[in-house]
Amino acid sequence: MSQNKRRTSLNNNRQQLYTDLYFDKGHWGLKIWQTFIAILGWATVIVPIVVTGMSFYYALSGKGFAFWRYREGVTEIEFIGVLLLFLAAVALIYTVSMAVIQVRKRERLVEQWPTYNPLNQHARNQTVETFMTERFGDAEFREHVRNYRVEPDQNLETDQIQQLYAQKKLNEV
Repeated sequence: MSQNKRRTSLNNNRQQLYTDLYFDKGHWGLKIWQTFIAILGWATVIVPIVVTGMSFYYALSGKGFAFWRYREGVTEIEFIGVLLLFLAAVALIYTVSMAVIQVRKRERLVEQWPTYNPLNQHARNQTVETFMTERFGDAEFREHVRNYRVEPDQNLETDQIQQLYAQKKLNEV
């Protein structure tokens, strides 16, 4: 099967989990209404910023057009600027400290990596699977049985799996 056919079949088999009528064909009333609301929303954000910026620039330099000329407005904008600068500094300190903590955790994890040996994991899984098959039946039976009564002699002891691993390790040596 060619690459394009394979890709097409994958795209056809995917389930679409969401729909958006705005991008479908038709639905012109919905498109017009949602576009109007989006433009109105952006205007309510941009217009006050432009008005405040132009007035603040006029108050500082005397050039341009001012919508307001109150000294209190300039003082308030300067206060908000200092406040935002302080909050940006706090955010910077927080993000840098969290990055340092994460790097240290990662380095500690990398140092501990040899405690988990992925090469032995398959052998350990096989050992447990063999043990469970002997004790409870094959995997297909265990996974598909509806009700199963565990006999008292089939109960596992607290550290039986660890003993199994230790026994397997002794047999390998």
